[in-house]
Amino acid sequence: MVIDDSRVIRMVVRRILEAMGLAVVDAADGYTGLIACREAMPDLVVLDWNMPVMDGGGFLAELRASPGGEGVPVIVCSSHNDPARIAAALEAGANEYVMKPFDADILHGKLAQLGIFR
Repeated sequence: MVIDDSRVIRMVVRRILEAMGLAVVDAADGYTGLIACREAMPDLVVLDWNMPVMDGGGFLAELRASPGGEGVPVIVCSSHNDPARIAAALEAGANEYVMKPFDADILHGKLAQLGIFR
């Protein structure tokens, strides 16, 4: 699942993941993504941190409290490179953090680190 308020980012991440053979659904905000996760828990979430309606931190808290959501790997993608912000995302339950802009190689590397894609 890709959750980002930018349609362009959702499209780019979708293309990268689909080229890796992964099925992708997406959502434009954390709340919509959370509803989708509760209907069918994904194997991976690529998550923007700053979004309207429900931000990445709110989404992570709700996901981790949801049945089956505690073990879903989450990669936060953000344009912020502040170490405190990265630490906050990881402390909130993210498994990895990627800086925007990123490319297929970077995302592939993170997925390999998580054991999702070799």
